Amino acid sequence: MRFLAGLEHTMERWSTTVWQSLVPRQRKQAEVVGILRRECDDRALILDRRRTLVPNTFVIELPPESHRQLTDDSAQVAGHLAAQVRRHAAEQGYTFAGPVAVHLAPADDASVGRFRIRSHISPLHR
Repeated sequence: MRFLAGLEHTMERWSTTVWQSLVPRQRKQAEVVGILRRECDDRALILDRRRTLVPNTFVIELPPESHRQLTDDSAQVAGHLAAQVRRHAAEQGYTFAGPVAVHLAPADDASVGRFRIRSHISPLHR
């Protein structure tokens, strides 16, 4: 019986640790998605009654340590964030000048606290 109680306690600690490591990351992603959406809304250019152009290239500058932690997952995270931008644009009726791209990069300076987002309109090159 003692063995089962010990095993149960170990599994509970393990699941708590996993849950705590996932929840902050999901909150950070939700925060970044919100900022990407606001970046689209704030930098929207009204072309005519039916077309509003928004940035399609985003660079998320992270502190070097955070960037190193995401190195293995950066393509997956960037793809997820780009999908969220496309979804928001579809909901708002926004237009892009080219494909949506999100890049994760280490910050060059130490002034970046958690992250900084830069965006611009990148036309499709042919």
